[in-house]
Amino acid sequence: MAAASTTHVLAATRQWLKPLVHVLIRCGITWREFAEVAKTAYVEVATNQFGKRGRPTNVSRTAVLTGLARREVRAQRQRINTGPAPLSAYVTKASLVLSAWHLEPEFLDQAGKPVRLPLDGDGASFSKLLRRCGASDVRPSTLLKELRSAGAVRVTDDGLLEPLQRMYVPHKMDEEFIRLWGSGLADVAGTYAHNLTRDGRTPARFERAAVNDRVSVSALPEFREFLNREGQAFLERVDAWLLAHEANGSVVSSKRTTIRLGAGVYHLQD
Repeated sequence: MAAASTTHVLAATRQWLKPLVHVLIRCGITWREFAEVAKTAYVEVATNQFGKRGRPTNVSRTAVLTGLARREVRAQRQRINTGPAPLSAYVTKASLVLSAWHLEPEFLDQAGKPVRLPLDGDGASFSKLLRRCGASDVRPSTLLKELRSAGAVRVTDDGLLEPLQRMYVPHKMDEEFIRLWGSGLADVAGTYAHNLTRDGRTPARFERAAVNDRVSVSALPEFREFLNREGQAFLERVDAWLLAHEANGSVVSSKRTTIRLGAGVYHLQD
């Protein structure tokens, strides 16, 4: 079997990144914010999983593995060790505009509330607001369309623009669903990582898929019903098995005596 080249790995990475980036963009996460999270993850994984004789990887080797300077490795380790402190985020132009609209005196009324603005013209305007925020490289109509789509700005009956919210989130998503999204992707990725990196003495984890790329579109409703029924039945049997093997109260719950164990079923469709 031929070894995968760097080109193959990066091509595969781009493939699985697309649905991930789709969600990030819908949630207003910029590439800079993602890059910062990726940098932290590189240092965290290189430090904790590539050490020798059970010890964390030292700074110099972590720098070699990640391609980061040792100074940046130390900074990232400090960030990791101090807990879930917020990353220094790159603010989107839409967020800058909304923030300035609520803070800049020129765009506030006497009560300190953001005023309604015309798209352009003399005096305070939406176009002038963009220039004030350093967002003049974006067409006002383009940014306005995005803000309206996100429900952050509306056009009044007299044609003026009114901000409806202070923060820009392109498409709001339920916090709990986002948490499950992260957990589910991590579980699938963890299974693949285990199977790709295990040695010959370590059992593979079950990973299978039933896929056919010549199915009639008309069969989709029937397949959805079939998968909901059969998938649920399978998961209920898995759940019963897990419950039967659950440690009783007399067993001390720890990493040495209990593990997180389970299986997932998901619908594939292009």
